Amino acid sequence: MQLLMRRPEIEGFISIAPPANRFDFTFLAPCPSSGLFVHGDQDRVAPIKEVMALIEKLKTQRGIQIEHAVIKGANHFFENCVDDLIIEVGAYLDRRLDNPPLLPTPARSKAAS
Repeated sequence: MQLLMRRPEIEGFISIAPPANRFDFTFLAPCPSSGLFVHGDQDRVAPIKEVMALIEKLKTQRGIQIEHAVIKGANHFFENCVDDLIIEVGAYLDRRLDNPPLLPTPARSKAAS
Protein backbone atom coordinates (compact mmCIF):
# COMPACT_ATOMS: atom_id res chain seq x y z
CA MET A 1 0.00 0.00 0.00
CA GLN A 2 2.92 2.36 0.62
CA LEU A 3 4.21 1.66 -2.88
CA LEU A 4 0.85 2.84 -4.20
CA MET A 5 1.59 6.27 -2.76
CA ARG A 6 5.05 6.48 -4.36
CA ARG A 7 4.29 5.24 -7.85
CA PRO A 8 1.86 7.42 -9.84
CA GLU A 9 1.63 4.84 -12.63
CA ILE A 10 -0.24 2.42 -10.34
CA GLU A 11 -3.87 2.68 -11.37
CA GLY A 12 -5.49 0.45 -8.77
CA PHE A 13 -5.02 -1.95 -5.91
CA ILE A 14 -6.42 -5.04 -4.24
CA SER A 15 -5.91 -5.26 -0.51
CA ILE A 16 -6.56 -8.64 1.10
CA ALA A 17 -7.32 -8.59 4.85
CA PRO A 18 -5.40 -5.40 5.66
CA PRO A 19 -4.46 -5.32 9.36
CA ALA A 20 -5.85 -1.83 9.95
CA ASN A 21 -5.82 -2.47 13.70
CA ARG A 22 -2.06 -3.14 13.74
CA PHE A 23 -0.63 -0.67 11.24
CA ASP A 24 -1.17 3.01 10.56
CA PHE A 25 -2.81 3.52 7.17
CA THR A 26 -3.13 7.31 7.44
CA PHE A 27 -0.48 7.60 4.71
CA LEU A 28 -3.30 6.71 2.28
CA ALA A 29 -4.81 10.17 2.59
CA PRO A 30 -5.33 11.15 -0.11
CA CYS A 31 -5.45 7.76 -1.79
CA PRO A 32 -4.37 8.14 -5.43
CA SER A 33 -6.12 5.09 -6.91
CA SER A 34 -9.34 3.13 -6.80
CA GLY A 35 -9.25 -0.34 -5.37
CA LEU A 36 -10.80 -3.32 -3.68
CA PHE A 37 -10.59 -4.42 -0.06
CA VAL A 38 -11.42 -8.07 0.64
CA HIS A 39 -12.03 -9.25 4.15
CA GLY A 40 -13.26 -12.42 5.86
CA ASP A 41 -16.20 -12.11 8.23
CA GLN A 42 -14.42 -14.43 10.71
CA ASP A 43 -11.10 -12.54 10.65
CA ARG A 44 -9.77 -12.20 14.21
CA VAL A 45 -6.35 -10.87 13.16
CA ALA A 46 -7.76 -7.80 11.39
CA PRO A 47 -11.25 -7.22 12.82
CA ILE A 48 -13.80 -5.87 10.38
CA LYS A 49 -14.55 -2.83 12.54
CA GLU A 50 -11.08 -1.34 12.01
CA VAL A 51 -11.02 -2.25 8.32
CA MET A 52 -14.41 -0.59 7.81
CA ALA A 53 -13.13 2.62 9.43
CA LEU A 54 -10.25 2.68 6.92
CA ILE A 55 -12.57 1.98 3.99
CA GLU A 56 -15.06 4.66 5.02
CA LYS A 57 -12.26 7.23 5.30
CA LEU A 58 -11.01 6.38 1.81
CA LYS A 59 -14.51 6.42 0.29
CA THR A 60 -14.86 10.13 1.10
CA GLN A 61 -12.13 11.06 -1.37
CA ARG A 62 -13.10 12.36 -4.78
CA GLY A 63 -12.06 10.74 -8.00
CA ILE A 64 -11.57 7.23 -6.71
CA GLN A 65 -13.88 4.31 -6.08
CA ILE A 66 -13.30 1.96 -3.18
CA GLU A 67 -15.05 -1.40 -3.27
CA HIS A 68 -15.33 -3.80 -0.35
CA ALA A 69 -16.08 -7.50 -0.39
CA VAL A 70 -16.67 -9.68 2.65
CA ILE A 71 -16.16 -13.42 2.26
CA LYS A 72 -18.60 -15.28 4.48
CA GLY A 73 -16.97 -17.83 6.76
CA ALA A 74 -13.42 -16.72 5.94
CA ASN A 75 -10.75 -16.17 8.57
CA HIS A 76 -7.68 -13.97 8.10
CA PHE A 77 -5.98 -16.59 5.92
CA PHE A 78 -9.15 -17.50 3.98
CA GLU A 79 -8.76 -21.09 5.13
CA ASN A 80 -11.29 -23.24 3.21
CA CYS A 81 -12.45 -20.08 1.40
CA VAL A 82 -9.65 -19.51 -1.11
CA ASP A 83 -11.94 -20.35 -4.04
CA ASP A 84 -14.38 -17.65 -2.92
CA LEU A 85 -11.49 -15.19 -2.64
CA ILE A 86 -10.30 -16.06 -6.15
CA ILE A 87 -13.81 -15.59 -7.56
CA GLU A 88 -14.22 -12.20 -5.86
CA VAL A 89 -10.83 -10.88 -6.96
CA GLY A 90 -11.30 -12.26 -10.47
CA ALA A 91 -14.68 -10.56 -10.84
CA TYR A 92 -13.19 -7.26 -9.67
CA LEU A 93 -10.32 -7.54 -12.14
CA ASP A 94 -12.74 -8.32 -14.96
CA ARG A 95 -14.75 -5.18 -14.11
CA ARG A 96 -11.64 -2.99 -13.85
CA LEU A 97 -10.07 -4.39 -17.00
CA ASP A 98 -13.39 -4.30 -18.85
CA ASN A 99 -13.27 -8.03 -19.59
CA PRO A 100 -16.60 -9.72 -20.15
CA PRO A 101 -17.38 -12.57 -17.77
CA LEU A 102 -16.36 -16.00 -19.03
CA LEU A 103 -19.25 -18.16 -20.15
CA PRO A 104 -19.15 -21.95 -19.92
CA THR A 105 -17.89 -23.62 -23.06
CA PRO A 106 -20.85 -25.20 -24.87
CA ALA A 107 -20.80 -28.97 -25.10
CA ARG A 108 -20.07 -30.32 -28.55
CA SER A 109 -22.90 -32.21 -30.12
CA LYS A 110 -22.23 -35.69 -31.47
CA ALA A 111 -23.42 -34.61 -34.93
CA ALA A 112 -20.65 -31.98 -35.10
CA SER A 113 -17.95 -34.55 -34.29
